[in-house]
Amino acid sequence: MARPDKQAAVAEITERFRASNAAVLTEYRGLTVAQLTTLRKSIAANATYAVVKNTLTSIAAKDAGITVLDADLNGPTAIAFVTGDPVEAAKGLRDFARLNPALVIKGGVLDGKSLSADDVRKLADLEPREVLLAKLAGAMKANLTKVAYLFAAPLSQAARTIDALRQKVAEGSAEPVAPAEAEPVPAAEG
Repeated sequence: MARPDKQAAVAEITERFRASNAAVLTEYRGLTVAQLTTLRKSIAANATYAVVKNTLTSIAAKDAGITVLDADLNGPTAIAFVTGDPVEAAKGLRDFARLNPALVIKGGVLDGKSLSADDVRKLADLEPREVLLAKLAGAMKANLTKVAYLFAAPLSQAARTIDALRQKVAEGSAEPVAPAEAEPVPAAEG
């Protein structure tokens, strides 16, 4: 790998690995240039899609500290370097693969951990980050509302009871109740 052009390619791929929070490996055999352009545009908000050489990618991945990709680096390979939301990028790749079966998702890496093709599909099935955060916030708010109600309920009940007693006294229908006289307890013999 003494050639400067290969060294530059490895450095560029290494930098892409370091700058991205995920990478998805695909096989693009059978796709036209127009289809690849469409794919690049569809995931451009969250990822960049690049056709790579397997040997150079393997070296670059090791330089970036990623050792889990070697098994997937066979055949014509292209990588989606995800810098945005990994879920949205996985959805874009999955949706494109549904319309264009020639695109095969091989696997990938997310935060340094290996992903199989099935893992990438599961990632694509997740709801967007904003929706998950909204659901979490809603669940937290509901629990806080329940807690507030539980704390307020005894006070509210006591206030209603006191108010009902006041109304009875005001109407004159409530007579003071004398405490019941206790029966004398027989003295223990003995």
